[in-house]
Amino acid sequence: MSRTRTALLAALAMVAGTAGAAAAVIPVDVGVAAVPCSVDYKVQSQWGAGFTGAVTVTNNSAAKSSWAVKWSYAGNQQVTSGWNAKISQSGTAVTAANESYNASLPSGGSVSFGFNASYSGTNALPTTFTLDGVTCNVDDGGGGGDPTDPPAGSRVDNPYAGAKVYVNPEWAAKAAAEPGGSRISNQPTGVWLDRIAAINGVNGGMGLRAHLDQALVQKGSGELAVQLVIYNLPGRDCAALASNGELGATEIDRYKTAYIDPIAAILADPKYAGLRIVTTVEIDSLPNLVTNVSPRATATANCDTMKANGNYVKGVGYALNKLGDVPNVYNYVDAGHHGWLGWDDNFGASADMFKQAATAEGATVADVHGFIVNTANYSALKEDHFTINDTVNGSSVRLSKWVDWNRYVDELSYAQAMRNQLVSIGFDSGIGMLIDTSRNGWGGTARPTGPGATTSVDTYVDGGRYDRRIHLGNWCNQSGAGLGERPKAAPAAGIDAYVWIKPPGESDGSSTAIPNDEGKGFDRMCDPTYTGNPRNNNNLSGALPNAPLSGHWFSAQFQELMKNAYPAL
Repeated sequence: MSRTRTALLAALAMVAGTAGAAAAVIPVDVGVAAVPCSVDYKVQSQWGAGFTGAVTVTNNSAAKSSWAVKWSYAGNQQVTSGWNAKISQSGTAVTAANESYNASLPSGGSVSFGFNASYSGTNALPTTFTLDGVTCNVDDGGGGGDPTDPPAGSRVDNPYAGAKVYVNPEWAAKAAAEPGGSRISNQPTGVWLDRIAAINGVNGGMGLRAHLDQALVQKGSGELAVQLVIYNLPGRDCAALASNGELGATEIDRYKTAYIDPIAAILADPKYAGLRIVTTVEIDSLPNLVTNVSPRATATANCDTMKANGNYVKGVGYALNKLGDVPNVYNYVDAGHHGWLGWDDNFGASADMFKQAATAEGATVADVHGFIVNTANYSALKEDHFTINDTVNGSSVRLSKWVDWNRYVDELSYAQAMRNQLVSIGFDSGIGMLIDTSRNGWGGTARPTGPGATTSVDTYVDGGRYDRRIHLGNWCNQSGAGLGERPKAAPAAGIDAYVWIKPPGESDGSSTAIPNDEGKGFDRMCDPTYTGNPRNNNNLSGALPNAPLSGHWFSAQFQELMKNAYPAL
């Protein structure tokens, strides 16, 4: 599905400015006949708690005897009055339907209407508009693209908006069985399909169909999103051992036919068409092809192999293509985290790698609904006590040992910047970001209440940072971590949701070698006595002791996550 663009498409990401800022415009090249309709949305004026909007819609399809334009807001905007259209709002969703005197909309014709609305915080522009159910400002496919993709307008802009999110009964039961666990056992978490056997259920547990059937029960008459983790690439997680998978580096054909194809077939069952199925596609894969390959000091032989054989790129492309053919599937590609990709030599190159995968094996950028950051990681959502622009005694915080020349200090700033970078290289301007906040709360008694001492950049940063890890590169069962923000939709500009994709209480890897039939190795980064490697600058691992295999229940960690939750439970 090709997308029509103009040089001004960056306006889609704009936040309307202060009073008198005439113009937040959503442009479109109306000269392209394949665009079925175009919408020009302007903020004409804005004041402390309200704004006036003006909308012009142009119909490039067959003549209409009635019409309705729809969009959704990312924030708390609320339409209070309107003119030249019957405007109604339910939650964040707005519908503007014709009046009796302007119901006729000929082919090539336009109609304009306006409204007043209230808001607080930021007044982010809507990114997607439909006219009678057809998405505007988007090529309808006449310009080429993947003919098996669903038609434009078949997906909502944000699958989390106005929807409940599936609570995995298996995780909920484990959480509820813990002392104090009932406080969070009703939270939605990701369902991990981390091996072929998980599709049908492992050791008598729920398979994919069982989860989707339960999701239909939880859905009731409303909307419901289900979060699935697609995680079984050949040579998976080439820079770690704890999360290695069952497929060898060359088994790309088995990945396609025995893993992705059966998942896609189940998701395409019409029985599940009413669910919003959110997929997190292959964490810890593509960024490794940038950061952990030769000639870098952090290179591993496994990552060199996966870059050379192309099977990460092929696998992600194939998954995006096949899953993206299902109209109610929303693909979010893993985009690492700021403590991995926030450096200049990693950031742009990783975005380019995502684009390469999103256009491989028949996939197009239209198969990507967004990206997810911090999956199963611990990076703080927002550091309040220092910014990347701060200096101490003339020295930038980028010189501190903790920041170490990174461009970002937290996940929110990183996610928003990565989104802008991805749009700039050709991903759709409506993509949204997810942030995994399951274990990045860093609350408890160690949480700083203000900036550190200004003796040096290191005392300033270390004394003020929420993230208490020894090093940003530490990723396994981190001591001192806490539950983060509870899952919520549209919490910030460009962010579709805060999510708990990693189920709290499930181990990242075992502290010692444990024989198993799951393909999971022993990674020294999960050993509390390990003194490190180039990826964590040869620091201690910071891991908790006595941890079980990755994905297995780790009661001690669950208790610590609750104790250190922020916001507190």
